[in-house]
Amino acid sequence: MPSIEDVAKKAGVSVTTVSRVLNNRGYISSATREKVYQVMKEINYQPNELARSLFRKKSNLIGLIIPEIAHPFFSELTQYIEYYAFKNGYKLLLCNSEHNREKEKEYIDMLKKNQVDGIIMGSMLQETADYLELNLPLVSFDRSIADHIPLVSSDNKNGGALAAQILIGKGSRKLAFIYGGIKGYSGDLLKNKSLLAGLRYDGFTLECKRNNIPYLNYYVEIDNYSNLESTVDQIIGFFNENQNVDGIFATSDVIAACAIKALSKMKIKIPESVKIVGYDDIILASLIAPAGLTSIKQPIEEMAKQSVELIIKQINGEHIERKYILEVALMERGTT
Repeated sequence: MPSIEDVAKKAGVSVTTVSRVLNNRGYISSATREKVYQVMKEINYQPNELARSLFRKKSNLIGLIIPEIAHPFFSELTQYIEYYAFKNGYKLLLCNSEHNREKEKEYIDMLKKNQVDGIIMGSMLQETADYLELNLPLVSFDRSIADHIPLVSSDNKNGGALAAQILIGKGSRKLAFIYGGIKGYSGDLLKNKSLLAGLRYDGFTLECKRNNIPYLNYYVEIDNYSNLESTVDQIIGFFNENQNVDGIFATSDVIAACAIKALSKMKIKIPESVKIVGYDDIILASLIAPAGLTSIKQPIEEMAKQSVELIIKQINGEHIERKYILEVALMERGTT
C-alpha cells in the first residue's frame, strides 16, 4: 500500500509539503498542489483519515441522535440533515435510540469516543447533565436541553392553535386531543413545556377555551412504529366511549393515520361525521385517503438545514443565537 513518503518521493517534495496539501494548511503553490494530487492518483494513495483528523483536531463527523428512525418525520429529517452535512464536507453518524435510555447513553459515549465535531440532538431521554458534560458543540432539535444550548424548532404552540381553529371553523363542537408515542411518559407530556405535546396542547386548548368548545385528552401508546394496529385499537376503544367527538387533533400524522383507519373500521365517515387534523405534514400526508390528510406543516428541510448550519458555526467558533423557532402552516385537505 503506497505511503505518504512514496507520494513525496515521486512528486519531488517533502513529506511536510504533502501533509500540508492533504490538510489544506500553509501556503502551497497551485502547481505543487496539482503535482501532489496527480501523483496520489497515479499510485492510488489513500490518506489515513484518522491521522488527518488528529492532525487537524477535527473529524468532520456530526452525530445525530433520534428517538425512532421508523417514524416518517424523523426519516425525512435525517435525510435532509445528511444532505446538508455532506454538502458542507461532513459525514453523519446516525444513532437511533428507540426511546431507550441505556441505548441513548451508549450512543452518547460512542460519539464522544469517535471524536465527533458536534452533535444534533433529536431525542432527550438522558439527564441534561449527560449532554452538558460532553464539552462539544450541541444543537437540540425540537427539545429544549438548557438555555445556553441552541434550539431549532417550529412554532408548536401556534400549530396547536391552527389545528383547533380549522376544526372549529368547519363546525366541530366536541374535540379530542390525541397524543402519545413515548412509552411511559403519558403523565408528563402535557405538563412539560420543553416537549412538543405540551406546547401543541397549550395552543389547542387556548383556542378551544376562547370559543367555548369542550375537548378531551387521550393518550395512545406506540411501542413500535412498524406495527400500529394496537394504536388503531386504542382509538377505536376511545370512540366507543366518546361517540359525540366530532373533531380530532392528532399530534402527529402517524397518529392521525391511525385515527383514520380506526374510524374506517367503525364505518364512521370522514370528514362528514368526524374531522381530523394531523401534525408534521410528512410526504405521505397528501396521499392519505380521503383526498389527503389536513395537517400542520413543519418546515422539515429548513429545520434540518438550520441545525447543520448551527453545528458548523459552533465548530468554527462563530457567534450564534440560542433559539430558532420556524413558522408552521396549515395544509388543508380532505379530512376537514
